Amino acid sequence: MNDHIQPDGSAGPAEHEHGALGDAEYAEFMELAAEEGFDVEDIEGAIEAAGHGPLPVLAVVGRPNVGKSTLVNRIIGRREAVVEDKPGVTRDRVTYEAEWAGRRFKLVDTGGWEQDVLGIDASVAAQAEYAIDAADAVVFVVDAKVGATDTDEAVVRLLRKAGKPVVLCANKVDGLSGEADASYLWALGLGEPHPVSALHGRGTGDMLDAVLEALPEAPAQTFGTAVGGPRRIALIGRPNVGKSSLLNKVANEDRVVVNEIAGTTRDPVDELIELGGVTWKFVDTAGIRKRVHLQQGADYYASLRTAAAVEKAEVAVILIDASETISVQDQRIVTMAVEAGRAIVLAFNKWDTLDEERRYYLEREIETELAQVSWAPRVNVSARTGRHMERLVPAIETAIEGWEARVPTGRLNAFLGELVAAHPHPVRGGKQPRILFGTQAGTKPPRFVLFSSGFIEHGYRRFVERRLREEFAFEGTPIHISVRVREKRGRKK
Repeated sequence: MNDHIQPDGSAGPAEHEHGALGDAEYAEFMELAAEEGFDVEDIEGAIEAAGHGPLPVLAVVGRPNVGKSTLVNRIIGRREAVVEDKPGVTRDRVTYEAEWAGRRFKLVDTGGWEQDVLGIDASVAAQAEYAIDAADAVVFVVDAKVGATDTDEAVVRLLRKAGKPVVLCANKVDGLSGEADASYLWALGLGEPHPVSALHGRGTGDMLDAVLEALPEAPAQTFGTAVGGPRRIALIGRPNVGKSSLLNKVANEDRVVVNEIAGTTRDPVDELIELGGVTWKFVDTAGIRKRVHLQQGADYYASLRTAAAVEKAEVAVILIDASETISVQDQRIVTMAVEAGRAIVLAFNKWDTLDEERRYYLEREIETELAQVSWAPRVNVSARTGRHMERLVPAIETAIEGWEARVPTGRLNAFLGELVAAHPHPVRGGKQPRILFGTQAGTKPPRFVLFSSGFIEHGYRRFVERRLREEFAFEGTPIHISVRVREKRGRKK
């Protein structure tokens, strides 16, 4: 990836090939790493892995029983996806991380796509369609022994409509006669069919070379509509917590339909709203009822579109009904936003309906049930009366500030040195691992890579994360910390 050169001739830090590190900072950091006995390639790989941001996404699609999951296992190099000699084993979209020729990408295994199906089969097809929509490129798997079926033709129409780069995989080709069968798939109009035996590994390397040509180095930036465009704020939560009412109150007019019947909103609704002289793009989403694969019909599709809206947002404002006990579903929605790497604001709605007793118990629930996001700004609001609505935008701005924050490597290592000296890692098995140095490899959300002399326990990592938040004000954002352990000297030739 080339550096982006500014008018003054300097390299743009936002698109730097050393993650978030500039040239001078990177050179200083590599010198420090060499002094500590780390291999240069190992360091570069760790920074790239921690600072990549979102990886490009490759979806594997096709009709049932063509060998999609077998191919996925072949690509990732282990038996992870469930494989059985009958159609319909895979139902949900399942994501794995894969690597080929030094390039890393996300691999999405999908259930078999079928046309004109009902019930759970329709839900499986919807998952596959969503995977295509969310992917940067697609591997379309066809059974070369059977040839192109009517269902395969329907998938081709779906792929053409999506407009994504497609690599055609002719699976179950075990010999030269099979390659002749594969050549008939040129008729699908998707370009060269790549003859592959996912079961035995034949031809997968050539197919993956074609995949790398189709995949972008990194996914396109989806935040905002342009450089300096409006920030995207997704309003998410269970049905009937007041997302649409909140949007109407913020906009000062009835922009979206509000009804006491839960589930009124089906599609995400984008609204440009000016607050405090700044234009924001608020996205009202459908309420997430329960686990996606247990839903059906319109609710199922609504949940998929809500998940997509969160992926495209910068901040997730999670609405929670303060008058009700915090539920498992509330926690699941919080986890979804954290795993998506979005800045987070917790908005407790219907605050005007609470009495003193409920407020007391709510505070206890927040401490126990939402401990994982104790760092998120919190606002207590009433979408009905407009109470404390003026606090929402400052909370969003605080979350974005933390989400985009960057700590210079020198300052970070001074902090880590003091932290390790004052609070060393516990001794385990007669050894005391130590964090030697670290760097922030990326932002949105902040991603750190720490280099250590031994394995760092999860509890100590949480302690480091907590102190990072306290020291550098990472409020309202998840933090990703990866640790690279120094190999013993002499192990590498």
